[in-house]
Amino acid sequence: MNSAGVPSIRFLCYTHGMTDNPKPDRRTDGVPSDPIVAVATALAPAALGIVRASGGGALTLASRVFSRPQKLLQAASHTLVYGWILDPGTGSKIDEVVAAVYRAPAGFTGEDAVEIICHGGPAVVTAVYRAFLRAGFRQAEGGEFSLRAFANGKTDLTRAEAIGEIIAAKTAEARKKASARLSGSLSAAFSAIRAKVLEAAAAVAVEIEYPEDEETVKGAFRPSLIRSAAEDLRALSATWAAEKLYQNGAELVLAGATNAGKSRLFNLLLKEERAIVSEIHGTTRDWIEAEADFGGIPVRLFDTAGLRETSNRIEAEGISRTRGLLERADIIFYVVDSAQGLTGEDRAFLCGESGKRTPVFLVWNKTDREDSLPAERIPPEWIPQTGTVFRGVFPVSAKTGDGLAYLVKCAGETLLANTESVSAETALGSLRQKKAAENAEACLRTALQNAEAGFPLDTVIQDLEDALFALGEITGETVTADVLEEVFSKFCVGK
Repeated sequence: MNSAGVPSIRFLCYTHGMTDNPKPDRRTDGVPSDPIVAVATALAPAALGIVRASGGGALTLASRVFSRPQKLLQAASHTLVYGWILDPGTGSKIDEVVAAVYRAPAGFTGEDAVEIICHGGPAVVTAVYRAFLRAGFRQAEGGEFSLRAFANGKTDLTRAEAIGEIIAAKTAEARKKASARLSGSLSAAFSAIRAKVLEAAAAVAVEIEYPEDEETVKGAFRPSLIRSAAEDLRALSATWAAEKLYQNGAELVLAGATNAGKSRLFNLLLKEERAIVSEIHGTTRDWIEAEADFGGIPVRLFDTAGLRETSNRIEAEGISRTRGLLERADIIFYVVDSAQGLTGEDRAFLCGESGKRTPVFLVWNKTDREDSLPAERIPPEWIPQTGTVFRGVFPVSAKTGDGLAYLVKCAGETLLANTESVSAETALGSLRQKKAAENAEACLRTALQNAEAGFPLDTVIQDLEDALFALGEITGETVTADVLEEVFSKFCVGK
């Protein structure tokens, strides 16, 4: 129980069972329906702010702090009502607002709900929120609005998770992929798979129920349906590697000798002046990091201290930290001043990295200078010839931007090299979904093996039922308290 005496998410449990009902009743006695309220927008200066309330009696309670209570109580669902929010103690005006009214079962949560659209100053939003608390609302827990939407059959778990993905999306491509899942495309894919398994299970059940009618039921069970469903699941599971990259991103480290142009390249990739650029060696003493977009993949860039021998303790510490970043990097841009060419230190680094798994791009920088050496003059024996981590030499001018687009394109392709190319409409959105899909596929493979080995059909149908349970965990048809905790505990308050 929480401080308000309400069961928290971890104590809620749904057991819908395996049913072919497309809209199962997800509501159970364990889901609270008392009126809750939360601030739904960031507490930062803005044009508008939103305070969201939902639950039994939500409109009645809200009318206690609204200047036009009857208008609010009589408003139809999905309409707006103008008025003021009043202090419940003094009756003084807090803010001029618009109230958006939703009546059950319409609206996001499936309950009576009201959203107060007020001015966006933090003090104003907080005052409106506190007025609702004093009117009798309870403070909502993180993800409780979405949990109620799920409990009332307004959404399934794949759509609920997509809400969190959209909020956390760092690039337009990540947002696009999450939007596809929110629209129900992934739910539809799993529904199609589930339909195949149900058809196969029904055929097995017929053969078990009527064994004496061999001629009638002969051929009813079709292993091809199970095989097709298993292949669909395998394909969906394979999409997670790329989706994980679009959601979590990658780490890219700019390394190289001092004065090679790392900081200028860093600024160019960010399209802003974040790092200090100077001709003085050792200007960057510690690493700087920032977010960038590499073809839709969120990439955390690190501008690091130049690699060289130094007696300066502060610079030496920065170089030590650089080497630590290089150990964990997903990709390395090793920057070289093309006017100076490769040094022995550069060669030592490149050859030292050739046995590792981190992809290395040799960025041949400052190609805009007249004294720039052509990349073709790099001695072949100085370039790693073994392994697959060395991605080649990339002539670039961090001053003019020449060659940058191609460098970024190749880096993005490298990050996606070990993932399967899939459309946004069919990709998984979480590791939880991947584990459940793999579990369902394993059950189907076992069912096929048992059928082919001639085991009793009772064992086959048990495997199919296990597969259906795993599929139900993905969308929420069959779900435990632990799954709900995993999904909704990650949500912010107000969502």
